[in-house]
Amino acid sequence: MLLAIDVGNTNTVIGLFDGQTLRSSWRTKTDSRTTADEIVLIFRGLLADQPPITGIALCSTVPAVLREMRVMLDRYYSDVHTVIVEPGTKTGVPILTDNPKEVGADRIVNTLAAFSLFGGPCIVVDFGTSTNLDVISEKGEFLGGALAPGIEISIDALASRAAQLRKVELVRPRSVIGKNTVEALQSGAVYGFTGQVDGLVDRIIEEIGDVTAVIATGGLAPIVVPESETITQHEPDLTLIGLRMVFERNS
Repeated sequence: MLLAIDVGNTNTVIGLFDGQTLRSSWRTKTDSRTTADEIVLIFRGLLADQPPITGIALCSTVPAVLREMRVMLDRYYSDVHTVIVEPGTKTGVPILTDNPKEVGADRIVNTLAAFSLFGGPCIVVDFGTSTNLDVISEKGEFLGGALAPGIEISIDALASRAAQLRKVELVRPRSVIGKNTVEALQSGAVYGFTGQVDGLVDRIIEEIGDVTAVIATGGLAPIVVPESETITQHEPDLTLIGLRMVFERNS
């Protein structure tokens, strides 16, 4: 059984693979103050009724958590083959950016999974703490992309800076023209961020030509996918799948 761990800025997603089949997955909050001993307690609770772990694949965008993850793996899973995606890890993804080392590990993992599943050129839209658009060539190369503030943190910032506005449930409102403050905020969030993504995708396609797919992933993808005119695929487990593929390449 392979344990795949994707540590994001807001959430940590954990998947358990039996071969190529994702058997179970969990989502927990990411806390940069969590210690190695606390992390292992979470894992043991989630994996209590599961078969033994024979491999671990990990990527992280939070340095403090990655440090504690290394301690936890060395202390409690030292006998399990572990692959951490970082500079120097064999992924099979050429990174054609000015500074390849600054590209997040999750973006590289997503590139591998997207190209393997859908071919290229293609675009990955990852809806997380930030909204990442990653562009992949017809050869599976990571070309770069665009980064924008994520949906949830944008709503949080608005609520904290505007005295008469507040956080609202991120769902589709009755119409684009909100008849009250809640619906107006929902309209701006749902349709506004959808328009942002569609606009960026259109501009990317103008530069690189037609793509095989525009793939949405990330915890907030279900908010935008039904409204988008450019997203063609929704793969919520894209990063976990990519971690499994990286592990296989390094086993």
